[in-house]
Amino acid sequence: MEQDPNVARAAKLDTATLSDALDKLGIAGQCYRIKPRSGSFRMAGRAWTLLYGPAANPPGTVGDYIDDVPPGSVIVLDNGGRENATVWGDILTEIAQRRGIAGTVIDGVCRDVALCTSIGYPVFSKDHWMRTGKDRVQVEATNVVVNIGDARVQPGDIVRGDADGVVVIPKQHEAQVLDTAEAVELAENAIREAVRGGMRLDEARKQHRYHQLQTRIK
Repeated sequence: MEQDPNVARAAKLDTATLSDALDKLGIAGQCYRIKPRSGSFRMAGRAWTLLYGPAANPPGTVGDYIDDVPPGSVIVLDNGGRENATVWGDILTEIAQRRGIAGTVIDGVCRDVALCTSIGYPVFSKDHWMRTGKDRVQVEATNVVVNIGDARVQPGDIVRGDADGVVVIPKQHEAQVLDTAEAVELAENAIREAVRGGMRLDEARKQHRYHQLQTRIK
């Protein structure tokens, strides 16, 4: 599979740096309260999205979509922030790992955390709890625009996750976001090197315009 160059660029940047770039460009791409189930989890890929809603009567299913997700994708599940019913567990984790899926992001909760942490499959969610979503929620649509932690996610957007959480880079802005984030990283690395060389932190920050790094472009 040919590597996606912008996904590869995003994978080299941490979410804090990408968050600063999003702030500078006025883009709300930080997924509020979405956290890794293990601090070691890292992922980067393009979003494959799914929207859940309350179960009908008779109820629909929580989805048998996993075999249709392209390898390298990040599965993005909008469960409306629900914390009383899960939409991801050990069977999906095992299949996703085997199929080369980059990771899973849930606006809600997951279960079976022991498996994802033991095999290193990245899952990011609000929390985890054991109660199934079966007969409580159902799939409403796939590959539609969804909401994850107050961030808008379109199919094909770049999704990056690490120990600090998850950011979404809208595909129509990804070149600018990545360029900006790489410039932020260069400046911060230069500050570190200057301080290691004996410069005062305030002087290093002034020299490399640290206090303007996250300031929104007018």
